[in-house]
Amino acid sequence: MESFIIGPMTPWGPFVTGFVGLAFAFILYGLIMKYPSGKDSVVKIGDQIHLGAKVFMFTEYKILAPVVLVLVIACGFSPLGWFTAIAIAVGALSSAIAGFIGMYSATQANVRTATAAENSGAEQALSISFFGGSIMGLCVASMGLVGLGGLYFYFSGAMDDPDKIAKALEGFGVGASAVALFSRVGGGIFTKSADVGADLVGKIEAGIPEDDPRNPGVIADNVGDNVGDIAGMGSDIFESYCGAMIASIAIAASVGNTDLMFLPLWLASLGLFCSLIGIGIVRTQVSRSPSVALRLGTFFSPIVFLIIAGMSISMSPNIEMSVFYSVLTGAVGGILIGLITEYYTGGSTENSPVGKIAKSGETGPATVMITGLSVGMQSVVMPLFVIAAIIGLSTNFSGLYGVGIAAVGMLSTVGITMAIDAYGPVADNAGGIAEMSGMEPEVREITDSLDELGNTTAAIGKGFAIGAAALAALAIIAAYMLATGIEYLSLNDPRVLMGMFIGGSIPFLVSSITMTAVGDAAFEMIEEIRRQFREIPGLLEGTAEPDNAKCVDIATKAALNKMLLPGAIAILSPMLVGFILGPVHLGGMLAGALLGCVLMALMMANAGGAWDNAKKFVEKGNYGGKGTDTHSATVVGDTVGDPFKDTSGPAMNILINVMAIVSLVIAPLLSA
Repeated sequence: MESFIIGPMTPWGPFVTGFVGLAFAFILYGLIMKYPSGKDSVVKIGDQIHLGAKVFMFTEYKILAPVVLVLVIACGFSPLGWFTAIAIAVGALSSAIAGFIGMYSATQANVRTATAAENSGAEQALSISFFGGSIMGLCVASMGLVGLGGLYFYFSGAMDDPDKIAKALEGFGVGASAVALFSRVGGGIFTKSADVGADLVGKIEAGIPEDDPRNPGVIADNVGDNVGDIAGMGSDIFESYCGAMIASIAIAASVGNTDLMFLPLWLASLGLFCSLIGIGIVRTQVSRSPSVALRLGTFFSPIVFLIIAGMSISMSPNIEMSVFYSVLTGAVGGILIGLITEYYTGGSTENSPVGKIAKSGETGPATVMITGLSVGMQSVVMPLFVIAAIIGLSTNFSGLYGVGIAAVGMLSTVGITMAIDAYGPVADNAGGIAEMSGMEPEVREITDSLDELGNTTAAIGKGFAIGAAALAALAIIAAYMLATGIEYLSLNDPRVLMGMFIGGSIPFLVSSITMTAVGDAAFEMIEEIRRQFREIPGLLEGTAEPDNAKCVDIATKAALNKMLLPGAIAILSPMLVGFILGPVHLGGMLAGALLGCVLMALMMANAGGAWDNAKKFVEKGNYGGKGTDTHSATVVGDTVGDPFKDTSGPAMNILINVMAIVSLVIAPLLSA
């Protein structure tokens, strides 16, 4: 294939680049393991968290494997063929490997972060936790390039027709999306059922601190951080990252431009190297100011990426410079969405949205709920304007291809974005370990400061993920319409209207199912924690140990049982509507689901984040501080916000992408 970049870049280039990224991830893992894990009590707690996370993920993958196997076999024996079936298997395996490595590394980093905070201070603690998050970020980017890039290289040699190559690659998105849906929903149910149970009984009823070792739900809560906020979030971003590339490849294949087909993989390869630069910058600048170091890494990587991407595209004889403007639009738009999200969820003044929610706690939990919901609803408006602007500008520059490549531009530096997002849960876990192992209060202050900074970066990451998912899904829907020959979806067509109303209802149904799952599991968790406080002599006095394994088991069973129905709805609803009603109905359903998912995701993620930080704002001593009625009111708000921001909200990102990619894969069967 003729190259469009500086120097030769063959189809195997992205595949090799992915292994380079994995090599750096393993180097970072080696650096983490050089730090001491700490005293026996710390190691014991860390081992419990590590074991619980491993058991959950292995069990989850055992349940998921037959689902993927059925998809592979059904696809292989259908007209879609075995190339697509192979891609489904590779996509699922790539996503699962990325999530597992990220979780495994995080559980090793958290104990070392706590020990570093005790022995060496904030700088070393931040370095270790950031390295832990960086491994997740690098694995997401690298496994995407290894899996998708490897398939592109293989299919390019096995097939001459660009359309056939693109159709086969679409299977990768199905596999990645299936793993993402189950990991994010299952992990979200696990972590929030444990978190809600531990907080309500521990903080409010028993009056003991967060992460108190007497609370049997605390270990389950810390396990949940790793399987939900790290492995689940990684699978979520992985799906959007690969989905954007697949959609761009499919649209480019429809016009027969092989350079445009290869461009997303090249941009992702470039973004991985720029992420490595960003990770290095954070590490070298952390001694000056942690917040400045993280922000510098966040912005420097995309700036370098855009400069090199612009130079590369300008030198390509077969790619218009307007394509770069679409990439630029996506990258800038992603930063804007992140900053808007930060405003609504990361404020630390009395006049900020978070401060207003905290103040409303003076009149009880009802006003906390009202104010938090209003903040969440308001926070939807500006990001949607930004997404609309990205769509308008990118299509003006490059047509339908512009939307897909804008999403690639937004996600290209996912390595550093995910690193800064994932380091927060590592720091949070370190704080829990410090509390449970009886370290000095100063240690918890260090980990709390890192966690607070992580909450802000995580909120930015959630907004970023939602915007990227929306653009990726829109690009996939555009590719679906090209594949089925649908020129437009008209509101005068009753088939489109039927589909839109069906699609618009699905986000609400899935949100209800996941919220109910958290509520049911939390109820069982609360009853178990109460039972242990009541029946284990000396537990509250600190002379007996809690049965942590029982709470981990409750959360695990609840998550694995409750994740199947949302997954089935996401995978089967496009098939049912497409095969029973037709491709136009399915197009309308995707349009309705896209809008519903984006609205719900933004509202729930931002409301949940704002409630969480309002509680932390009070815990700093504002409006009376800990132990007051105001604090109790904000704890209730945070408890409701937990499944909003970490279970149901993130499920929306994956839901629309799963529905869109399944629709794209079955499109040839519908048009036939």
